[in-house]
Parts: sequence; structure tokens; C-alpha cells
Amino acid sequence: MDLSFSVIGNATGAITFALLMIYAVRSYQRRATDKAILFATSTTLCWLLILTIQALGFELPFTLRYNLELLRTAAWFTVLYAILGVTVFPSKFKIGPQFFFTTGVITLISGLIAVLIIQELFTISLVSGKTLLVLNVLVSLVGILLLEQIWRNSSLFTRAGIKYLSIAVATILAYDFVMYSDALLFNRLSGALWDSRGAVNALAAPLIAATLVNRKGKALGIHISRQMVFHTTTLVIAGIYLLFVSAGGYYINVFGGSWGAALRVLFLFIAGIFLILVISSPNLRARTMVFISKNFFDYKYDYRDEWIKSTSSLQTPASESSKKESLYRRSTNTLAELVQAQAGVIWSQDEDGNLTFKDQFGFDQHNFGLINNDSDLIQYFNDNDWIINLNEYLTDPDKYGLIELPEFVLTCENPWLLVPLKVNDKLSAIVLLGKPYVPMDLNWENYDLLKIVAQQACSYIDQHSSEEQLAQSQQFEAVNQTSAFLIHDIKTIIAQLSMMVKNAPKHKSNPAFVDDMIETTRHSVEKMEHLLGQIRNPNQHEKLSDINLCDILSKVCYEKRNALPAPTLKLHSENIPIQADAQQLASVIEHITQNAIEACSKDGHVDISTKASPDYAFIFIQDNGSGMEEEFITNELFKPFSTTKGLTGMGIGAYQSREYLRKIGGSISVTSEPDIGTCFTLSIPLLEEPQPEQELQPEHKPQAIQKPQQDKEA
Repeated sequence: MDLSFSVIGNATGAITFALLMIYAVRSYQRRATDKAILFATSTTLCWLLILTIQALGFELPFTLRYNLELLRTAAWFTVLYAILGVTVFPSKFKIGPQFFFTTGVITLISGLIAVLIIQELFTISLVSGKTLLVLNVLVSLVGILLLEQIWRNSSLFTRAGIKYLSIAVATILAYDFVMYSDALLFNRLSGALWDSRGAVNALAAPLIAATLVNRKGKALGIHISRQMVFHTTTLVIAGIYLLFVSAGGYYINVFGGSWGAALRVLFLFIAGIFLILVISSPNLRARTMVFISKNFFDYKYDYRDEWIKSTSSLQTPASESSKKESLYRRSTNTLAELVQAQAGVIWSQDEDGNLTFKDQFGFDQHNFGLINNDSDLIQYFNDNDWIINLNEYLTDPDKYGLIELPEFVLTCENPWLLVPLKVNDKLSAIVLLGKPYVPMDLNWENYDLLKIVAQQACSYIDQHSSEEQLAQSQQFEAVNQTSAFLIHDIKTIIAQLSMMVKNAPKHKSNPAFVDDMIETTRHSVEKMEHLLGQIRNPNQHEKLSDINLCDILSKVCYEKRNALPAPTLKLHSENIPIQADAQQLASVIEHITQNAIEACSKDGHVDISTKASPDYAFIFIQDNGSGMEEEFITNELFKPFSTTKGLTGMGIGAYQSREYLRKIGGSISVTSEPDIGTCFTLSIPLLEEPQPEQELQPEHKPQAIQKPQQDKEA
């Protein structure tokens, strides 16, 4: 048996790692670093034993040796992960630093092991030897970069605990990197480097043992910073880029013919310039940092809490002392609190698209003017959702498209941020925030939170504006509706007076007609006074009084006695006590009666009768006129401004009648058949039990339903 240097070196390494594994088992404390170190020493021991057996001249499969080497390398990566405080197999899947640091390398090594096993089982070639060399160089490089970032971001106290372990792992990975890089460069493995491999690994074992001895029960650990992830990512990407550039240069040299060498130099030079430009780009650096922060680290804010706080701040204040605070002031205060701004001002968009000053705090004695709708600022915010940092604007205006800002914005005391309030790409307001008392650096999370709360404030402002417009529209609608009702009542009065004027030439010498004319005029005056009272005070409630429904019905029939056909009245009692406004109720009954008269021919009939239940009095107004369709009754009859009378009707009488009856606790219903007739049923609450139904004697019948003599002559 030939005891070569390779045998001695590998055997020494196996012995030292065996002793190291025994000590690791004895000092095992079930911590992540203990598990990782024990796993790494065990796999390294197995790997060194295989190398020793191979150095003694025994034939072993390449797949066995190489897979054990890959497993050993992965084990030392788990040690680095344990120092960083991440696990290879997390209990819950989460995109974060753990996923970023572990998935790439573990997937690569696992894939290589699987590919080599498949090659061995099926005797096929999936990857070449050069590819394996490149991957070994890449894995070693990633491990070295990761270790460098661990050391860079550790405190002095932490460095004292991981110093020897870091040197040991760096020795193992750096030696692999040098050996495989040399093989890749010269297309063969160096015998000297290969034979010395076991001895170099043996030198690393005492350093790991020193770490275990000096640990004294303290856990190894280090915090992952965003800068660490950024620099590691940059170096890894740069390494991959350089590998591709090297491959490109190689193929250019091979296939470039006589120009190959010159083209390779030119290609490498261009690639180097491009890499420097990319790495030095501040925009790319900022975007990379934002991407890493968003996808691999916890957020700076608890957005649920911030959303609840901003919602509570924007809502109408409950305390009496703060009720006078406008929504614009609350919106400005809410945004200012997010960044500790000491002042704020808000402009809101008016009907012309200009931004008008609404409210401010903290800016003493400063005149904030109007921002025109064609200004650069509004155009910029219409096209972009960015927040304007005035410190950056004054330093580099080109960053914001060289827009021109209003002078009163730049000249106010300590201006800082211009925040657009937009929803669905519609600009509603702009908030200017003053600088905070304590300077603070803003990152993407601050800007995102400002944008989110600004959108929420904008929705509140838009809702407030919509409510104001709706209230204004409702006021106009109420005025229009009242005007329509007044016009309808005036139209009825005009119709009565017109009939009187029309009959005056023929009956002016008739004393009975004169008396009737005076009575009609008096009634019209009463109605006009009632309408004027409504115009002066539209919110005045009608005065409810105890009245006899019989008197109202008799009065209506008396006023319609000259109509053709004249209504007839049949009362079930002389006293039907109800509570209502006599004028309003008379208008309701008169309107329905007039419609019944107009629906009939001159020889038709309109009958008014009453009945009662224990709680309600019922009025039946029945005619044998043209009738109505069921669809019209259901969909159109009580709909405002819907009429079958063409230009002569207002379409509000039935609606007005129903609404008043509902107001006094009553109701109205209709039954009708086309070409047969219609019956309106009005129900009104009673004040007391009605008297038993009885037929009135002729002498007790109201005189209003008897037609005067002059009508017969007419």
C-alpha cells in the first residue's frame, strides 16, 4: 500500500473531523447552529473517508464521491444560514430573506445530485465536465460572498463569536474556488491542489473546535440587513454576468477566425463598460433596493393599524370641541401625522378645474393663492402619481420634468412635500406639507403609505362633495316640487274663476248666481291665502284640527254642483270626526272628484259615499267614466309629473293626494276597468267611534248637493 501525500492528507482530515464530530455531539444544545455544525462535520467526515479510500487505490463511482462533495458543500451553507438565523426548510412558506438565501443554492445542489444519479443509473450524459466545473466555481463564489456579507454586517461582539468559524468555512470554500477555477482555466485538475485538499480541510477543523469551545453557551447569530442582501445580490449577479461574458469571449475567440482575438478584446471591453454603467446607476440601485425591501423584508409599517388610524382620523370627530374642524383640515392633519410634518395646506378642485385654497395649519400669515387648471403642477399630477419632494426638486428639477411650481408654494416657510389626492386617476386635491421638527429620510414605504392615505382622504373629500351636490339638488327638487304643487292648486282656482266669468254675462242679474259668485270668490281667496302661507314658510306644518268629514264632503259637492255630471253624496252618518287640515283635505277630495267628473260624459254619474270601521272612515268616489288600465294604475297613476291629460295636466294631483293621506295616517286605493268606471277609496283615521249607520232624512240632506234654479235655466 502506497502512503502518498493524498492518503495522509485525507486520512488526517478524516481523523480531525471525526474528533470534531465527537466533541460537537457532546456539546450539542439543540440550537440551529449546533445542528448545522454537527451536520456539516458529519458530511465532511464521510466525504474525507471516501477520498481516503479512493487515494488508497480502490475504485469508487464518480457519482458517489461527487455527490458527497456536493452534500458537504450544502452542509456548510446550512452553517452560514444558521448564523443568519434562517432555516433551510421553513415551517411556513413565506417570500422573505430566508427564501431568498436558501432556495437558490439548495435547488442548484439538489438538482446536480439528481442529475448525476440519473446519469449513473441510465448511463446517459446530461451535463459535461466543464459544466460541473463552472457550477462548482459558482457555488463556492456564492458561499464566499455570503460569508463576506455576514462578516461585514456583524457587530464587534458577534465577530468575536464567529471569527474562527468564519475563517474555517472561508478556508474550505476558498480552496474549492481556487482548485476548480484552475481546472476551468487549464482544462484539467491540478494534482497538487487535489492531493492537498484533505490536509487543508484538516486545518479548518481546529478552528471550528475553537469556536465550539469559546462559545460558552452563547448562540451564534447575526441580523440580515437590506444592504447585505443588496450587496450580495449585486455580487452574485455580477459573477453570473462575468461567467456569461467569459463564455461569450471564449466562443468569439474560437469562431472569430483571424479577427477572433481583437473581437474578444472589444467584446470584453464593451461588457465591462456596460457592467460599470449598470452598477453605478442610482436609479437602478434605488429600484433594486425597493424590490428587495418589498419582497424579502418585513414592512416598516403595520398597514392594518395605519389604515384604522387614518380612517378614524378622517371620520367626523365626535367631540364637541373638534366638530368645527373641516374635512379638509382633518385630511391635511392625517397626512401630516404620517411624516411628523409641522404644517400643512390643502387646495381642492372647483367646478372650473382650478384648485382653490381650503384650509391650512402651521403656515402663519402666508397667502396661498389659486392654482390654475392649466398649470404645470396640475398637469404633472394628472399624468403621474408621484409625490414631489421639494428638497429634491430644488436640487434637481429635471427629476420632475422641469415643471414650474407656483411661487407661493416655494416661498412659504419650510415647504417639503406636495401630495396629490387622486382616485381613479382623477385629481381632487393637493396637500402641501411642511418640514418636520426632526429631519427624516423618506423611503418607498413612506411614499407608499402617503399615497394610500391620500387616496383614502380623496375618497372622503369626493364623497363630501357629492353629498353637498346631492343636498343642493334635493333642495332644488323640493323647490320645483313645491312650485309644481302650487301651480296645480292655482290652476284649480283659475278653472273655478274662469267658469264663473264665463257664466257671468248670462246670469249676472240672477241674485242666486251673484251669491254663488261671492261664495266662490271667497273660497278662492282662502285658497290663495293658504298658498301664500306655504310660499312664505314651506316648512310650516299643517295645523291639524278636529273636523267633521261630512262638512268637507258637503262643501266639495256644493262647489261642484254646476259641473256636468254633478256629484251626488250619500253619508252613512251626520258626524264623522277626524283630525286633519280642512283646506288640504278638501283639496285632495276636490281633485279626485274633479278627475272623476272629467272622466265621464255629461250624462254620466259621479257618486260619493262613506262608510266606517272601528278605526277608519272610508270615502268612496265612484264614476262610470273611461276607466284606467291596471298597468297605468300600478306604474303611472301616483308617479309625479305623469299624466294622461297631455299639456293640460300637471301629473301631480294623485301623488299629492296620496302623500297627504299618508301624512295623516290614511291611505288611498284605486280599482278601475276600462270603459266601465273607476272607484277611489280613501281611508282616514277616526277620532272616536262613529255613530250607527242610518239613512238621512230629506230635510237633513246638505243643501250643497241641490242644484240651484239658475242652473236649470242655464
